[in-house]
Amino acid sequence: MAARTDNVTDPELAARLLTARRGQAYYSRKLMELNDTDFDGPSLLDGWNRRQIIAHVGLNARALTRLTEWAATGVETPMYSSAGQRNEEIEVAATLPVQALRNLSDHAAIHLNVEWRDLPESAWTNVVQTAQGRSVPVSETVWMRTREVWIHAVDLDNGADFSDFPSEVSDGILHDVTSAWRRRREAESLPTWVLEPIDRAAPVNPEDDGAGVVVLRGTVAQLAGWATGRRRHGVVTSDGSELPDAPRWL
Repeated sequence: MAARTDNVTDPELAARLLTARRGQAYYSRKLMELNDTDFDGPSLLDGWNRRQIIAHVGLNARALTRLTEWAATGVETPMYSSAGQRNEEIEVAATLPVQALRNLSDHAAIHLNVEWRDLPESAWTNVVQTAQGRSVPVSETVWMRTREVWIHAVDLDNGADFSDFPSEVSDGILHDVTSAWRRRREAESLPTWVLEPIDRAAPVNPEDDGAGVVVLRGTVAQLAGWATGRRRHGVVTSDGSELPDAPRWL
């Protein structure tokens, strides 16, 4: 029997799917390297241990599967039934036995991948709604998952690093974070951040200039680690002042 393949023919979407799957493989490898006793250890995400990270990543795959099924069938299936469901599910799943958590991670990722694979090409533009209430084409779930698996692989604190990320992932993360800061700048009195990757030709947020600008330099990977609140190594201010903490992203 011939292997079943994705229905998509758009090369850009196919490339994005590949990056998401590479991220899943990277995350799964880092998870597999953890001993059972390691699951109770801390993560790099403030306030969460490894169990909560693992539960969240598995349940995120299930939530994105629901959006993909929505796009396929036209039957509305939101990521979560209520605002509190996401956190409640994570807390409950985090108490599962280690093997059950491993199974959740593997099975949920496989299910999402199958739904992506089988989604008709014409359905990828169908609009669904994220947990934040944004109406987006279901193709956006690919990037949503990409961010989850690559970043949370680092959160497992098991040797994963932003320097391992494909360039398009690090660039996309910086774009997302700085866009979120820009939207909240006035409401939260945030500084104007300009990030200058030393391994890129152009800064991030080049349109931001004038008084009150904070310019930070480092590689794209280093800046992504700082901007998401995970790493500080290698990032410096342009004026030599003390490196500030990054504002919240989400």
